[in-house]
Amino acid sequence: MAQLAHKTIRAAVTREAVVAYVALGANLGDAAAALKQALHDLSALPLTVVSKTSSIYKTAALGIDSSSDSSPDYLNAVVELQTSLSAPVLLHHLQQKEQAAGRERPYLNAPRTLDLDLLLYGSGTIGSANLTVPHPRMMQRAFVLVPLAEIAPGLVSAGQLAAVASQRIERF
Repeated sequence: MAQLAHKTIRAAVTREAVVAYVALGANLGDAAAALKQALHDLSALPLTVVSKTSSIYKTAALGIDSSSDSSPDYLNAVVELQTSLSAPVLLHHLQQKEQAAGRERPYLNAPRTLDLDLLLYGSGTIGSANLTVPHPRMMQRAFVLVPLAEIAPGLVSAGQLAAVASQRIERF
């Protein structure tokens, strides 16, 4: 019965789905386990299928000198979703997953147990108080562009990758 329900949901998602990309990151606690759990949680979202997953990458925390150890390195990945959820509803689910993982926001770019950013939602542009798509800083971040280029090479140009080439990033 559960298998039939899953097939029905998958069929509904593929008929009416929008392709969305979500960036995953963590640098507190067991970051690898947090990303693994987030991938599991994303695959369990209603009317949503995880269709592609990038490799995991290790990156320095933004704004931190690479010789400093004041903030642990991040583990990052990007996933492609086929979803029939609206962008605001998808964002709500992402924020719930962050909170469940113990995410706190004491200051900008603070270390975190889990960060889930909605990067792209179809070919649409969204500008609201709660959501901006495409993500406003994604083109400035190697930890987004490199894994995104891995799973959707047509979405990232060589020039965009060159612009972030000075940022340390390595496959984990």
